[in-house]
Amino acid sequence: AVTLLMALALALPSVALENGLALTPPMGWLAWERFRCNVDCQVDPRNCISERLFFEIADRLAEDGWRELGYEYINIDDCWAAKHRDTEGRLVPDPERFPSGIKALADYVHARGLKLGIYGDLGTLTCGGYPGTTLDRVKQDAQTFADWGVDMLKLDGCYSSAKEQAKGYPEMAKALNATGRPIVYSCSWPAYQGGLPPKVNYTILAKICNLWRNYDDIQDSWDSVLSIVDWFSANQDVLQPAAGPGHWNDPDMLIIGDFGLSDDESRSQMALWAVMAAPLLMSTDLRTISPSAKEILQNRLIIQINQDPLGIQGRRIVKEEKLHIEVFLRPLSQGASALVFFSRRTDRPFLYTTSLAKLHFPKGIVYEIQDVYSGKIISGLKIEDSFSVLINPSGVVMWYLYPVARPAQPWDFVKQQAPG
Repeated sequence: AVTLLMALALALPSVALENGLALTPPMGWLAWERFRCNVDCQVDPRNCISERLFFEIADRLAEDGWRELGYEYINIDDCWAAKHRDTEGRLVPDPERFPSGIKALADYVHARGLKLGIYGDLGTLTCGGYPGTTLDRVKQDAQTFADWGVDMLKLDGCYSSAKEQAKGYPEMAKALNATGRPIVYSCSWPAYQGGLPPKVNYTILAKICNLWRNYDDIQDSWDSVLSIVDWFSANQDVLQPAAGPGHWNDPDMLIIGDFGLSDDESRSQMALWAVMAAPLLMSTDLRTISPSAKEILQNRLIIQINQDPLGIQGRRIVKEEKLHIEVFLRPLSQGASALVFFSRRTDRPFLYTTSLAKLHFPKGIVYEIQDVYSGKIISGLKIEDSFSVLINPSGVVMWYLYPVARPAQPWDFVKQQAPG
């Protein structure tokens, strides 16, 4: 494994993505969690994986205020392809379910100011049993996607070995670059290697992929969300430094608007994903989404926090075992910060009392606070001021803090006079 990593490191200049894309976490919509591999268009024409679904979701993204907020990718997942390649060995979409072809779908999406993502798998088959991209097909498939006008590729790892992944994922980065088309590259590589060193080298990964899945697929349940948050928090020392403009940890899709989360749990997922600098890829039916779910997903301030240009992933900074309260912090540009007070309690709303000093904020700064969900403003909060937040069970209070004053210190004058 060590020799393999050394060989990769030596080869890096030629495979490094450097495509200038995904400088903030990608935002959009992804079919998988909500629509899975439903290919029965006879029985369920409205919800099967077909061009109709993607045309209709593209309309919703363009017309219902999503695009203007940054939700620009509409991503096809597994089960779009025909079961066999064409006579020249190219991938082709299922002719019954995608009669117009992927190029026509991409044109439709682009005409609405959106971008199209597609799914592939670095193996003999995709996870759903459709044709995979074996090593000898990497260049051909990259070119096919580029010819179709695809803007993002999610490359899964079913039916492939660790050795094939170590060769194939960098090879695909190189092949996508060679097409000349800007294609955001989402890798599932670390998820298949357990997500942690020594099997996963995040320094190398960040040079190859724009985003990557590290951990299990999300399911439509609060338990699933919690398991992801737990894993990311437990391993934040390894994961957090790996993220930044152009290369992101991907804790998987937003399931807000589906069946498994309450409103409070939905607000929690949105807040935690924003503070983790996660890609915001919704997987819900935008044709029937409830007003409450839409309001959470379209919260402008939370999107602004997620899309902060510094691109620093947040961390869990407090874990109160007895109280079942956790606090997450994300540093933002221009001296601002985001704080998430998260309750794992299941009994009643809890009044949590702390201060910015206890949360290790720098001394001598006065903050203005905006509550991200209620919009309430708190002015003139000093570091030493004690404050309380009332957090619902499985819920969050999320704050956006920005400095408004820095009290004059006796040494400020000296600093101002110092040369250079």
